[in-house]
Amino acid sequence: MGNRAITFRENTHLTKTRSLLSTLWFYQNFDLKCCARVGILLYWKKIKSISKGLTNMNGAELLERYAAGEREFRSVDLQGAFLGGADLSGASLREANLQGANLIGASLVRVNFRDADLSEASLQADLTEANLISTNLTGAKLTGARLLDVSLRAANLSRATLRAANLSNAMLNEADLRDADLSRAKLIGCNFGRTKLMNCNLSEADLQNSNLTSAILMNADLRGANLSGAILNGANATGANAEGADFSRANLNGSNLTNIVLRQANLRAATLTWTTLRGADLTEANLYRAKLCWSNLTGATLVDAVLIDANLHEINLKNADLTRAIMPNAGSSSER
Repeated sequence: MGNRAITFRENTHLTKTRSLLSTLWFYQNFDLKCCARVGILLYWKKIKSISKGLTNMNGAELLERYAAGEREFRSVDLQGAFLGGADLSGASLREANLQGANLIGASLVRVNFRDADLSEASLQADLTEANLISTNLTGAKLTGARLLDVSLRAANLSRATLRAANLSNAMLNEADLRDADLSRAKLIGCNFGRTKLMNCNLSEADLQNSNLTSAILMNADLRGANLSGAILNGANATGANAEGADFSRANLNGSNLTNIVLRQANLRAATLTWTTLRGADLTEANLYRAKLCWSNLTGATLVDAVLIDANLHEINLKNADLTRAIMPNAGSSSER
C-alpha cells in the first residue's frame, strides 16, 4: 500500500512537471498573431524577454536610475519606450532591446549601444562618438541625426533613413546599408571598407576623402554625389548611377564599373588603372588628366567626353563610341 502511494505521488509530480514544461514551450513558441487573438501578447513578450536574458524596464524607470547616477543598463528591455529629449550621455545600453523606441531629440553622446536592437527606432538625435558596433538599426529613422565619429562597424542599417545626417569620420566598415537612404548625408572621411551599399541612395551625399575600398555599390544611386579624393580601389559599382557625380582625384584602381552611368561626371585627375568600364556611359564626362591605363572600356559611350592629357596606355576601347570626344592629343575624334 505504501509503495502504491509513493508511485501515485511520483506520477502526479511527473504529470505536473510535464504540464509546466509544455506551458513554457507553448509561450516561447506561440505565434504572435495567435497570442494577440487570445489576449496574452504581454505575457508572451515577458516570457521572450526572460528567455533572452533581458531585464524589463520602462522609460521612466531608466531615466530615474540614470538621474541617480547609474550608467550601466546592459540587456534591458525597452522595446517601444519613449525617451524623446532625454539625456543619456555616457550610458551603456549594450545588448539592450530598443526596438521601435522613440529617442527623438535625445542626447546620446558616447552611449554604448554595441549589439543592441534599435530596429525601427526613431533616432533623430545626437549620437556623437556613440558605439554602435554590430547594432541592429534595420529600418531606423536617423534623418538629420548627428553621428560624428561614431563606430558602426558590422552594423545592420538596411532600409535605414539617414537623409541629411552628419556621419563625418564615422567607421562603417563591413556594415550593411542595403536599400538605405543616405541622400544629402555628410560622409566626409568615412570608412566604408567592404561595406554593403547595394541599392543605397547616396544622391548628393558628401563623400569627400572617404575610404570605400572593396565596397559593394551595385545599383547604388550616386547622382550628384561628391566623391572627390575618395578611395574606391576594388569597389564594385556595377549598374550604379553616378550622373553628375564628382570623382576628381579619386582612386578607383581595379574597381568594377560595368554599365555604370557617369554622364557629365567629373573624373578630373582620377586614377582608374586596371578598372572595368565595360558598357559604361561616360557621355560628356570630364576625364582631363585621368589615368585609364590597362582599363577595359569595351562598348563604353564617351560621346563628347574630355580626355585631354589622359593616360590611355594599353586601354581597351573596342566598340566604344568616341563621337566628338576630345582625345589626349587635343584633337577631336571624327564624327560618325
